[in-house]
Amino acid sequence: MSEALQQRYAPESICFGCGPANPEGLRLCSFPAADEGHEVVAEWTPGPNHRSFPGILNGGIIGTLLDCQCNWCAAHYFMRTRGLDHPPVTVTAEYTVRLRKPTPSDAPVQLRARIAEAGERKVVVEAELLSGGECTATCSGTFVAIGERHPAHGTR
Repeated sequence: MSEALQQRYAPESICFGCGPANPEGLRLCSFPAADEGHEVVAEWTPGPNHRSFPGILNGGIIGTLLDCQCNWCAAHYFMRTRGLDHPPVTVTAEYTVRLRKPTPSDAPVQLRARIAEAGERKVVVEAELLSGGECTATCSGTFVAIGERHPAHGTR
């Protein structure tokens, strides 16, 4: 897939972390991993306004990137396993981020998210953020496919 999941399936999304239509957002672009499994990968480059200290990426930005990456992993998983042509809208039920060491803000970061557990409507996703090939943050969270009556349904 040459087009990011966000651009292909949610071009009007205003999500701060991954919405293509948010000019002030981070604009994370996630792609299915080349092995065609249930892993989603991304690379993102910080700007000078994403720092918490000189040379260090802000923890809130890291959390946002991991949340969006995990959410798209969940949506892509549901789409593939259900044989859908468009992913269902998914939302974050809970997630935990562990900042393992400072993440430099002067180089691109890579994100990897994979399904750890799967149910009918929800999945547990585990992810990591790498800088220079070294894992600097991890995330684990529960993400839920929602129905049309949920307030977030019409936003993607």
